[in-house]
Amino acid sequence: MKFRFILIILIFLSAFSLSSCSGSKKLKNMTVKERLEHAKKLFDDGKYFEAKNQFQILILNNPGSRIIDEAQFYYAETFFASKEYITAAAEYERLINRYPNSEYLDDSSYKIGYSYFKLSPKAQLDQKYTYQALDYFQQFIDEFPNSEHVKDVTDKLQACRTKLAQKEYATGILYKKGRHYNAAIISFDEILKKFYDTKYAEPSLYWKAYCHYEVAEPNKARDSINILLKKYPKTDLKVKAKELAGKIAIDLEKPKN
Repeated sequence: MKFRFILIILIFLSAFSLSSCSGSKKLKNMTVKERLEHAKKLFDDGKYFEAKNQFQILILNNPGSRIIDEAQFYYAETFFASKEYITAAAEYERLINRYPNSEYLDDSSYKIGYSYFKLSPKAQLDQKYTYQALDYFQQFIDEFPNSEHVKDVTDKLQACRTKLAQKEYATGILYKKGRHYNAAIISFDEILKKFYDTKYAEPSLYWKAYCHYEVAEPNKARDSINILLKKYPKTDLKVKAKELAGKIAIDLEKPKN
C-alpha cells in the first residue's frame, strides 16, 4: 500500500516536471509577437507579476523590435495596476524618452499625471504629489490638446487645484483664528491669485476683507467686500458681507488723525 502511494506521487511529479519543461520550451521558442500577446493575456487575467516578467524579458532581449514600445507601455501598466505608482510613472517616462514616435505617447503622458494623482494625499498633508500631478496634467493638455483623455485630465487637474486651495484656505483660517491677520491675508491672497476658479475663492474674499478690517485697513477691506458682492451676487455670505461693509463704512467716516 505504501509502495503504491509512493509510486503515484512519483508519477505525478514526473508528469508535472514534463509539463513544466514543455511549457518552458514553448515560452523559449516564442516569437517576439507571440510573447507579447502571451504577456498581455497574463496582464488581462490580472497576473501582474508574471506579466511584468514577460514584458521585461521582451524589453531586454529585443531592444530594436518595432513593437517593443508596446511592451514598455504594458510593462509600466503592470506597475500601475499593482499600485506601484512611482515606478509606473518612471516606466511611462522611459517610454516617452526612448520611443518619441510611439503611438503610446499620449497614453503614457496621461498615465504619468494619473500616477501622481493617485499618490496625492488628503488636503491637510504634504501636497508634493498633487503639484506634480498638476504640472504633468497641464503639460499633457499643452502637448495633446486633441487627445481622448483631455476631458478626464481637465477634471483631475481641477480636482488638484481644489485640493491645493483647500489646504491654503485651511491655513488662512488657522491664522485668522489665531489673530495672525496679516499672515491670513497672504494665504487668502494666494487662493485668489492661483486658485481663483475654485470654491474657496468666494469665502477667501470675505475673510480677506475681515482681516483687513481687523488690522485697521478699511479701504482694502471695502475693496474686497465690493469685489465679493459684485462677483458673487448670490453668495451665501451676503448677510455677513453687508454687516462687515457697514462696519467698514463707519470706520471710513471717522475723521483721520
